[in-house]
Amino acid sequence: MVLAHEIVVNGDFRIKPVEFPADSLEKTVKEIVHKAFWDCLSVQLSDDPPSYDHAIKLVGEIKETLLSFLLPGHTRLRNQITEVLDLDLIKQQAENGALDISKLAEFIIGMMGTLCAPARDEEMQKLKDIKEIVPLFRAIFSVLDLMKVDMANFAVSSIRPHLMQQSVDYERKKFQELLEKQPNSLDFVTQWLEEAADDLMNQKYKNALPAGGGASGSSDCPVPNPVAVQNYAYLKLLKWDHFQRPFPETVLMDQSRFQELQLQLEQLTILGAILLVTFSMAASGISSQANFAEKLKMIVKILLIDMHLPSFHLKDALTTIGEKVCLEVSSCLSQCGFTPFTTDKETVLKGQIQALASPDDPIRRIMDSRILTFLETYLVSGHQKPLPTVPGGLGPVLTELEEVAVKFVRLVNYNKLVFSPYYDAILSKILARS
Repeated sequence: MVLAHEIVVNGDFRIKPVEFPADSLEKTVKEIVHKAFWDCLSVQLSDDPPSYDHAIKLVGEIKETLLSFLLPGHTRLRNQITEVLDLDLIKQQAENGALDISKLAEFIIGMMGTLCAPARDEEMQKLKDIKEIVPLFRAIFSVLDLMKVDMANFAVSSIRPHLMQQSVDYERKKFQELLEKQPNSLDFVTQWLEEAADDLMNQKYKNALPAGGGASGSSDCPVPNPVAVQNYAYLKLLKWDHFQRPFPETVLMDQSRFQELQLQLEQLTILGAILLVTFSMAASGISSQANFAEKLKMIVKILLIDMHLPSFHLKDALTTIGEKVCLEVSSCLSQCGFTPFTTDKETVLKGQIQALASPDDPIRRIMDSRILTFLETYLVSGHQKPLPTVPGGLGPVLTELEEVAVKFVRLVNYNKLVFSPYYDAILSKILARS
């Protein structure tokens, strides 16, 4: 269930080749075993007359691998592989001293080139340049391993649409079984949705998350619709205190993904706020210098890259960023012929950047609020074109923000498909009381 869930919600899911750490025991053992095998093959082929026992076994493995890549309609290719790599015939040729192992290798490389993805063209060209048999066979198996991964990823992308509904039904069924055994398995979900409904009815949706306590809504406050409550509840997950509060049961499997999105948004908030104060303080034409804007964004992103680590100190990083930003702005103004950046302006800009270390900084709160507004609009629009109107100040980080929005909407939409019957039942009671 976990693997199916990962494939469905993670559009970037890819199977990757197994790679052991450089100094690991597994890697050392693998290298020793492989070296012994290839050394043995080299000795056999160097005998007079050559012994082809190991080589023929390798050809048999290659044959089975090539056949596994074929689709049912690849009849001609299947016949070619079966005919040319006929192990009985190859054994007879070896016994009679008539086996041309180089010609077999040439056919194998040609067939691999026919079946492999275009991304492997470079590896295929390298195979053609290898003349010695043992290194060639070793390289052939390395490329075949990569092709196996490519085929597995192709299969994953092909089954994803068909897997969606089956996974939805299966996850809902398993959760229902859990709910029957543990009737309190929706307690945190209920609390989560109640808070979202209360916040909306108190008009707190206009403020940056997380919403604080306050007076309860007036008696004539309009009751929000269930979809709006659900969407707002999902936005609250992007401001969740994962160390102090239990995560709602129905999104527990995706908690790490929401945490990752939360960290990305925190970084984007700081990045966007820095660019906003910089372009506001500098000459009006400086933000239109595309190369400069992109360069400045890249510099700040690099300096914020470790923001998620416990050892990272935002205040110290912002001091460094302030110095670097002022240098870059002064250089750009000089090159473009604008009025030079004065010492007073540098001092103010550095102070504004350093002030962003506080979550209560007005500019940081504005940026945070606008990002959440964009995500909410993106969620409501259903990820359809045209994209929602971008709130002011988000332009420089729009590319990164859209990447987060796509992941967020994918998570939310799938979660709704699985658990919407439970959400609807809970919200009907909550909104009826309201």
